[in-house]
Amino acid sequence: MTERVSGTPGRRALLGAAVLSTAALGLAGTAQAQAAERGRGGHGSLRDLPVPTVIGHRGASGYRPEHTLGSYQLALDLGAHIVEQDLVPTKDGHLVCRHENDITATTDVADHPEFAGRKATKKIDGVSYTGWFTEDFTLAELKTLRATERIPGNRPDNTLYDGRWTIPTFEEVLRWADREGRKRKKPVWLYVETKHPTYFRNLGLGLEEPLARLLRRYGRDRRNAPLILQSFEPSSVQRLARLVDTPRIVLLSGPTTRPWDFVESGDPRTVADLVTPAGLKWIASYAQGIGPTLDLVIPKDAAGRLTTPTTLVKDAHARGLLLHPYTLRNENSFLPADFRRGTDPNGYGDVFGAAAAYFATGIDGIFSDHPDTALLAAADFDGR
Repeated sequence: MTERVSGTPGRRALLGAAVLSTAALGLAGTAQAQAAERGRGGHGSLRDLPVPTVIGHRGASGYRPEHTLGSYQLALDLGAHIVEQDLVPTKDGHLVCRHENDITATTDVADHPEFAGRKATKKIDGVSYTGWFTEDFTLAELKTLRATERIPGNRPDNTLYDGRWTIPTFEEVLRWADREGRKRKKPVWLYVETKHPTYFRNLGLGLEEPLARLLRRYGRDRRNAPLILQSFEPSSVQRLARLVDTPRIVLLSGPTTRPWDFVESGDPRTVADLVTPAGLKWIASYAQGIGPTLDLVIPKDAAGRLTTPTTLVKDAHARGLLLHPYTLRNENSFLPADFRRGTDPNGYGDVFGAAAAYFATGIDGIFSDHPDTALLAAADFDGR
């Protein structure tokens, strides 16, 4: 067991503080309750979400194996304003919640001799991977697997929950959100990403149409639905805009990268082009916001320390776009160098200081693996 740096709060202390804080301050969604109607589907608005909005990244993935009902439930219980899902398809066309279609690191598939022959090497968005992939399994076969912690070296405590949950379908998550919404008397917001949409469309497993059907079935296809759609591929967001009125966000990676649909179509633009005023104006023609990497908001220097904020927040707001950057995590290895504490890369650093620096730029929300600490940081910022 790794000893924590003296003076740095431990995981249990942070969890306890968050539970007490959310109970006392009403951070679990007071603003949502005031802004949204009760009942199935809900009728909130993007503009009614608390600012800064705290999004449970893959649930509460800092504490539970990601993209499990356990991770989603904990994120909601800790007070996350929105809970995120990433979607990939099965061989028989069901949408399931995994960050990647490569399930080698997030399930016990390698322990199943009956699936040994499914191991394969594939090129996905230009990168080769060897492992097991959701598109080679039926839903019934996937349901025989159990979820595991993706980064056990960083989060050994999470391995306690290995094998506890199955891979959830997105429809199961929609039903869970409806149940929790009725129980809490306010809608449960979801944040849903289409993963590798061009890759899957080329396989005949397009994501957008089955996703739109589920959104219509569960009353989350309207402009004021408590759900946000997102993708790193602008064409996927545009396709969804033609199918449903649900709010939409374009995700943005590093400035020199190109969305894979741009690569496939021969569009020469990079993310650096998309974050210019002209690029943001183009995004605003079919989406309501952007989800940039935090480095697009405040770049780091060669030593990993934060530098001067860019004009992205101001430029995006000038075009009416919300900004929900990703991803805030508690561990030193994921924090800017100036907010790391001690020498243990997996120990907790000054996540509150880092969050304050990002919130000060005017961002509208943030994705966090540890929604409880992000909520405390948001409360600190809101109280200034």
